[in-house]
Amino acid sequence: MSRTFSFALLVVVIAGCRALEREGANPLPENAPPLTYEEMVSRARGQASAALDAFYIDAWLDLEQAAQRLEQSARFLPKTTQIPELFQTKIDAESELLRKDAVKLIDAARGRKAKETNEAMQRINERIRALRPAEKQPGESKD
Repeated sequence: MSRTFSFALLVVVIAGCRALEREGANPLPENAPPLTYEEMVSRARGQASAALDAFYIDAWLDLEQAAQRLEQSARFLPKTTQIPELFQTKIDAESELLRKDAVKLIDAARGRKAKETNEAMQRINERIRALRPAEKQPGESKD
């Protein structure tokens, strides 16, 4: 029974580590090859979720680190591959707005300012939601 429990615990730990990596728990190397647009938006979404989780439990340092990784993702977003046609003309402006909000979140976390943190996170989540790739573009019919 002890072996079974130990194995199950190991599986949970490994799965947890992979989930954290998918959320963008670690910063990317500055010279990393570009990710796809969808991967980067998913990464930013995971980082925003991690920031929200940290805010909920008043883990201000974790929140600041998640915001720093989110700022990096916003900087890398225009360099991604496979950018949907709908976003190609506005990716630079949208990613810069996301980056600025991430910087505001960093500052709010450093100052432990709950109201400013909440406002920045709300804007960040709205921006990431607006950047998500759509399965079908508006006006396309389903075949």
